[in-house]
Amino acid sequence: MKKKKEDLSCSRLGKVGGQAVLEGVMMRSGDRWCLAVRESGGGIAKRNGEYVSLRKKHKFCNIPIIRGVINFVEMLKLSMSMLTASAEMIGIETDEPESKFEKWVNDKFGDKIMGVVTAIGSVLGIVVSVGLFIFLPTFVTKLILGENQAAGTFQPLRSLIEGVLKIAIFVLYIFLVGLMPDIKRTFRYHGAEHKSVACYEKGVDLTPENAKPCTRFHPRCGTSFIFVMLILSIVIGIFIPFNDMPLLRTAAKILVLPITVGLGFEFIMYAGRHNNVLVKILSAPGLWMQRLTTKEPDESMLEVAIAALKGAMPDEFPPDEAEEETEDDPEKETEENPEEETGSADNSTDAENEVPSSGEENGPSGPDENDA
Repeated sequence: MKKKKEDLSCSRLGKVGGQAVLEGVMMRSGDRWCLAVRESGGGIAKRNGEYVSLRKKHKFCNIPIIRGVINFVEMLKLSMSMLTASAEMIGIETDEPESKFEKWVNDKFGDKIMGVVTAIGSVLGIVVSVGLFIFLPTFVTKLILGENQAAGTFQPLRSLIEGVLKIAIFVLYIFLVGLMPDIKRTFRYHGAEHKSVACYEKGVDLTPENAKPCTRFHPRCGTSFIFVMLILSIVIGIFIPFNDMPLLRTAAKILVLPITVGLGFEFIMYAGRHNNVLVKILSAPGLWMQRLTTKEPDESMLEVAIAALKGAMPDEFPPDEAEEETEDDPEKETEENPEEETGSADNSTDAENEVPSSGEENGPSGPDENDA
């Protein structure tokens, strides 16, 4: 009996993962996803759909390293889509009364303005991220090393200092946003997501009671993915020149960022399906970081996470007819692409269940579509 349970547990590794959203959880298994949120009235609202990754459509997109970059972009799109959908499902008003300026803009530019605003917002987000995590550490490191910065012997030291500064900025950011009540609640749903996945992978019945004692830390989480990328950036930074030119060094780091993302993805894929000593050592920093990004959920949160997990795996957990009628999205307008319906995590964190040939969150899966 024990052997049978171990075989069941191994067969379930890496099959499902997801992300926390507003008052709920999104789970994904294979090409299917299910979004479940707790309504103000106490019920659980669910929305189901499909999202087929480019990695399944085109062989080129599933080449190691390249698939990590593809996955990263897809998960960012899916995560934003799920966050928007969860806000709609719990009744958050996304439309506010127009100001006079907004009315003038709409009269002059019409619907095109939304595309412009979205593009500007995305560019600003990228600029802030590059400034905080790439340029600032590079500039501060130059000040620390002073006149010795150009010496080749200082290259490993330079990269180490830059990496430590990146990690410090990331940890401080997560700590500060975690003080906000709404974010803290989302972190609790993040814990519920991890616990329900751990319960499923353990091979026991999916109930809040069984999920509650399970771990809220998962090696395939988007948090671990980001931490892995930060550590990889230290190693890659050793080989980047332009020691005395922060702007050029920053540009070089941006150019090699896809390689960092791809390598991080491959490690998270591997870590999600193996539990050897090397994986435990390399995964430890990301798991420690999850003490900030996950909090203990209550049973009502676990119920939501379990509902999402079961909804994403209808073949394994067939819904009864009544539940399907009341909880599935009646319009089914997202079966092909959730982006079309509403417009991840992580990180995070992606839909392939095969064991990777090269060694695939939570994503959020590294974070793969099935990251935890």
